[in-house]
Amino acid sequence: MIWAFVKAVFFFVMEILETIVFIGSLFIVLYLFIVQPNQVKGVSMDYTFASGDYIFTSKITYKFRDFQRGDVIVFRSPKNPDIEYIKRIIGLPGDTVTVAAQEVYVNNRKLDEPYIASKTVLWENGFTKDGIPYTIPEGHLYVMGDNRPRSSDSREFGPIPIESVIGQVFYRYLPITKQGFIENPFPEDIRRSLSNNPNVPNYLSLKSF
Repeated sequence: MIWAFVKAVFFFVMEILETIVFIGSLFIVLYLFIVQPNQVKGVSMDYTFASGDYIFTSKITYKFRDFQRGDVIVFRSPKNPDIEYIKRIIGLPGDTVTVAAQEVYVNNRKLDEPYIASKTVLWENGFTKDGIPYTIPEGHLYVMGDNRPRSSDSREFGPIPIESVIGQVFYRYLPITKQGFIENPFPEDIRRSLSNNPNVPNYLSLKSF
C-alpha cells in the first residue's frame, strides 16, 4: 500500500519535472532563435516607446524579408556590444541620407515623420553634418531614435553593420494599456521602393531655409 503510494508520488513528480524541462527547453529555443523579450530603458524612442515598456523582438523576421525603412530594431551598440539599442531604420544600403535644417531626406525625398518628439538636430562633432549627403555602404543601416534631441544614433556614430542587428521589434506587451503590435508608420513606397534616382530634384530645391 505504502509502496504504491510512493510509486504514484514518484511518477507524479517525474511528470511535473518533464513538463518543467519541456517548457524550459521551449523557452530557451524561443529566446535563442525566435523571440527575445526586451525592456526599453531611456527616452531615446519617446513618444513611440517610453522607458520601462516591455517589448518582444523577432529574431527571424529578416530571414524571411528584407529590412524596411521605418522598422524599429534592436541592435548591439557600436560603442559597447554588451549594450543593446532600440532605434528606427531611416536608410537602407545604397540610400543617400541628408539632414538639412532639421529635416531628414532619403534619396532627395523629405520624410514625413509624425512619430518624432522633436525636430532632427545634429550632434556637435557627430558623424552627420548639416546639409551634407551621405550614402550608406552595403551591409549597413542608418538608424535614428524617435526622440531626436535625446538619442545617440547614426547621426553621432554613423551607420550600423547589419550583423549587429538582433531583430525587429514587433509587439509591446507591457504596460497593458499600450499593449499591441508595432506598426511601421511609413507608406509602402517609402518602406521598400524609395528610389535613389539622380533625376529626382535635389532637396535644396524642395525647401527654402
